[in-house]
Amino acid sequence: MEDGLSPKSLVAVTNLREFFHDSVQTALRKQQVAVDDHTEHYVVNVLTMFARSEELYEHTPEGTRLKPLAHMLAAAAEAPTPQLREQALRRLGDVSLFIAGFFAQSFARKLVDIDYHIAMGGCAYGTLAESMRSSMRGQAFAAVFLELAQKFQRLVDVLNDVAEMSYEHSDKDILRQYEIWLKTGSPRAFNILRRLGVEPVTTRSRAH
Repeated sequence: MEDGLSPKSLVAVTNLREFFHDSVQTALRKQQVAVDDHTEHYVVNVLTMFARSEELYEHTPEGTRLKPLAHMLAAAAEAPTPQLREQALRRLGDVSLFIAGFFAQSFARKLVDIDYHIAMGGCAYGTLAESMRSSMRGQAFAAVFLELAQKFQRLVDVLNDVAEMSYEHSDKDILRQYEIWLKTGSPRAFNILRRLGVEPVTTRSRAH
């Protein structure tokens, strides 16, 4: 269900990490999201890593594809050691953040939408933070994963901005942005709708 992601336009840059660092900082300011420097550094590293497709996709008997999030969660639950479990949870959180951040528009009319990725990723990071608190080595990273869990949806907004920095929204985006706002409560989607002349109305079906 998570295959068939629409490609983005290529941007020529001399240093990918610096590009993502500057873009994330710009988007954080625009979305008024405050995160610890270590958390910001982690997000930049995730973007830099997954910019290489071989890091995002996996080789399977059916070909190269993105492993479903439910399979990643099962791998974490069935991991034979705590270390492998933490690796699986981290992978689940990282992939969920990247896909929700960069391919939000691609989920339209699919059974699995952006709110599913936000729920799975936030839960994975939260569980990882709890697990890593129990060791001295893990405590240094637990705060980062806890902040990623607590601010997952807002960081998705930030990455949406990074992905669309050269994109100008128009009336054709109204329906999808309204759908995103209903499902996730995204402040970014709310502000885009208002810029396009639509005043979102809270309903009981909106996600919290």
